[in-house]
Amino acid sequence: MRAPDLHPTERVARINGSDLHYWVYREELTSSEPVLVVHGLRGTHHGLELIAAGLDGRRVVIPDLPGFGDSGPMTVTHDVVGYARAMRELIDVLGGAEQPIVLIGHSFGSIVASCVAATCPSLVRRLVLINPIAQSAMRGPHAALAGLTAAYYSLGERLPSRAGRSLLTNKWVVLAASRAMTRTRDKQLRGFIDDNHLQHFSRFHSPAVVNQSFQASVTHTVTDYADQLRMPVLLVAGQQDEIAPLPGQRELAARLPDAELVVIPDVGHLVHYETPDAAAAEITRFLGRERGTLPEQR
Repeated sequence: MRAPDLHPTERVARINGSDLHYWVYREELTSSEPVLVVHGLRGTHHGLELIAAGLDGRRVVIPDLPGFGDSGPMTVTHDVVGYARAMRELIDVLGGAEQPIVLIGHSFGSIVASCVAATCPSLVRRLVLINPIAQSAMRGPHAALAGLTAAYYSLGERLPSRAGRSLLTNKWVVLAASRAMTRTRDKQLRGFIDDNHLQHFSRFHSPAVVNQSFQASVTHTVTDYADQLRMPVLLVAGQQDEIAPLPGQRELAARLPDAELVVIPDVGHLVHYETPDAAAAEITRFLGRERGTLPEQR
């Protein structure tokens, strides 16, 4: 398996001190509303290309969040508010003031996207949250593991730079994380996911940036912004997701006035890798429905 060659156009915008790199897929579709996709913790735009491939006929924009991939760090804290401000400025670059966009966020990106939509609702026509973080990782059955992971990232920042980076980019730790999140039994797909994590998971600016982002990811959730999300919202959940468990998705959907929850079976937190076609099909259907028509949760 390999990522599709969609020939995106790479562009750069100076935002919050960062040379923010973003990729435009199907840039020729100038009449199409932009679909902005925000990746998760330690991700890059590469991880969401399979989703972009499935959104045929739509102009899709995927940035590397500041401090990750090709994008430089910001001069502000790398937390939910800092990233949300960066995404709002990118939306302005994309012409969001004249034409509201579709905003998609995966995992930690779901929190950032929700913050954007809650604080600047006029910029976002519809919101899609893939594997959304609806419950704090510091509470519940996996709280002990989340605490150990938080200590791991904090240690990475406290160590001398070279030692800290070595700790956080250890090949076997990255592979362990990749395989813990993967649910498919397809060996070719598992290898593709492992290769992508090994290639891109450690492309961060510094241990400090990673630690700031991680701490933000476990101290905030989409529910922080739920009461302000008045636009149509699609939640795409993985049936076997242990990072964003299904009960939390159901509770979140019930809080939103215009929300639909879709549960994809036999997949965990890597919907964008394991079942991108199913996710893209649901997103396409959601974007085509009339506002106010709420299908049953599935």
